[in-house]
Amino acid sequence: MTGGGSYADGLLGNDRPEERARLACIQDGVDGFTQQTLLGLGLAPGWTCLDVGAGAGSVARWLAGYCTEGDVVAVDVDTSLLGAAPEPRLTVRRADVTAESFRPGRFDLVHARFVLCHLPDRDAVLARAASWLRPGGWLVVTDPYQLPAQTSPFPSVTRLMHAYDAAHAAVGADLTWSRRVPSLLARAGLRDIGFAARPSCLGNGLRDRWRPLLDGVAPQMIDSGSVGAEDLAAFHTDLDDPGFIDIPQLTLAVWGRLP
Repeated sequence: MTGGGSYADGLLGNDRPEERARLACIQDGVDGFTQQTLLGLGLAPGWTCLDVGAGAGSVARWLAGYCTEGDVVAVDVDTSLLGAAPEPRLTVRRADVTAESFRPGRFDLVHARFVLCHLPDRDAVLARAASWLRPGGWLVVTDPYQLPAQTSPFPSVTRLMHAYDAAHAAVGADLTWSRRVPSLLARAGLRDIGFAARPSCLGNGLRDRWRPLLDGVAPQMIDSGSVGAEDLAAFHTDLDDPGFIDIPQLTLAVWGRLP
């Protein structure tokens, strides 16, 4: 699953209902994993947190509800999906993280989910994000790791995922960049590096999380000629089959602490 808000707009466009559906799909599938990861790092009520690429704001609002003695800053290039009434202790800031900077040593937690893999200067942004931590603070980066399309047992998935990978690569995204993140965190001076992965579900009835994601980029894939409308129709037919279950991608969370 890709996209952490409007940083993916170069691929997915700016259609708000479609974008809301895409982000809701991501939140439904990954928020529990994110919360478990952050709580495992010792998230405390007094922490000051930065949520980079906040999207529709589910993580930022959850952090604001948990960190009742701290503050949360939610940043995105488009904050229109964050809602009109932020939670107490939540500051919404419209900014481009590739150009924005924060005071060094400001945050106990810097969190970025499905954002950095879309940025052309992702390595540099990660290094700068590490500098925003105060001693003992954690940087948590969650991004996809796309499994090889050809290993799917379903021809429709193989065709669509090849096109999906190519569409993201065409706008500068790297859906396997997350494998580099542990070493990048270490090179940025962070310690206690750890990581965990969660498989994403394609198919399996109501547990499917991929229909909105693939439908969202279908026009671009069809326009490029990498797939046809018949391929998308075959995929939709497969989704109705109870035996259609696949794992096209892992969600990889990686974290490190500033000594």
